[in-house]
Amino acid sequence: MARSRAAYEYTEAEDKSMRLGFLLIAAGLLSLLGLGCCWLRPALQERGGGGSANCTVLAVRQLGERFACTFSCGAACRGTARYPCLQVLVRTSRSSAPALLHEDERQLRTNPKCSYIPPCARDDQENSENVTYKQKYWKEKVGSQPFTCYFNQHLRPDDVMLKRTHDESVLLHCFLWPVVTFLVGVLIVVLTICARSLAVRAEAIKKKKH
Repeated sequence: MARSRAAYEYTEAEDKSMRLGFLLIAAGLLSLLGLGCCWLRPALQERGGGGSANCTVLAVRQLGERFACTFSCGAACRGTARYPCLQVLVRTSRSSAPALLHEDERQLRTNPKCSYIPPCARDDQENSENVTYKQKYWKEKVGSQPFTCYFNQHLRPDDVMLKRTHDESVLLHCFLWPVVTFLVGVLIVVLTICARSLAVRAEAIKKKKH
């Protein structure tokens, strides 16, 4: 009776291992499909047709127009403030035409007319001071020094980015962890099948000896 109970518990453990392995395999495949459709494909589209270049500042200016931003001052406290629009015009080594500089792709999508969006503060004056500080940075600290920028001729030919939101390391992790999950699931299933096969063979050999 004890021997039968031990055999049942061992089989139940094997079944749990198989279920875990198949669950990891499904999770890895679904993660690859989900990331590929919802995140990786747009990221590759942004990178496609793009490249890096050397940029030089042509002009730094504030427009008279102000834009709204949303600040948070607590769990149930939200409001709207305004910030001035800063534009940094640059010339790239790929083209002589001026281009508008942006922090990254996310900032470009949020406000394509401006080069900088400050952290939204409740006080409009504080937002203006942050923009003025950034304006002085580009005028005085950067000036005419060349720096690396990124462009995409297909999506936004008149805009360049200071940095990319989707770099090589992010794309690597996008592939790496779903693949690791899938391989671990396959390994668990294979090892469980091998262990069950060896156990069956050992039991058969034991029966032949007796």
